Amino acid sequence: MARILGIDYGLKRTGLAVTDPLRMFAQPLTTVKTDELFAWLKTYSTEHEVDSAVIGVPLNLDGSDTHNSQPVREFIEKLRAAYPAWTLHFIDERMSSREAKASILASGASKSKRRDKGLVDTVSAALILQTHLSQYP
Repeated sequence: MARILGIDYGLKRTGLAVTDPLRMFAQPLTTVKTDELFAWLKTYSTEHEVDSAVIGVPLNLDGSDTHNSQPVREFIEKLRAAYPAWTLHFIDERMSSREAKASILASGASKSKRRDKGLVDTVSAALILQTHLSQYP
């Protein structure tokens, strides 16, 4: 069965997560420099079967767009053009970074690990993906 990618898109870094082959669990995968993301996706999707992605869309607490919403929407259009066969899903990610930091803290990670922005982005991507899996079993 094809895997689902979780994507926490950022202007500098993008956190990535993936489901297990049975699409039951999300696991953090890696963080990629955003300007290298499409090259990474091409390599990954040739090595692993992927048929969909869940992208976190940043929104304000009132549901309106943030200053990062437009770059994410532009990324979504580029992703749709590059991978037209993929099904794209969107998750409100307004609390994902905060939840990721809390999760990392609860795991007992060292102070230096907790400050690792790449780790936060990767865990955020896993939370975005797990939220999707919980909503659409």
